[in-house]
Amino acid sequence: MVINFRSQIKSQFEEVASEYDKRLAPLTDDLELMNSGLDSLCFAVLVVRLEREFGLDPFSESDDALFPVTFGDFVHFYENSAK
Repeated sequence: MVINFRSQIKSQFEEVASEYDKRLAPLTDDLELMNSGLDSLCFAVLVVRLEREFGLDPFSESDDALFPVTFGDFVHFYENSAK
């Protein structure tokens, strides 16, 4: 089964923003996560939901100290973790 990480991650961003009454910026690859409109609680919820959906948590699995800065980085972080 091929997972469309970008689509599912975008959908989760939108759901979390809606549920927590946050104004979400347009999700372009160069959007800095800090400017997305989500706060730290929203990101925690997002990561937990993505872990359930994908069965992986690249943040706890990664030995790399470089965490995603942009939305595009975030998507690639998940895509690369699944390989």
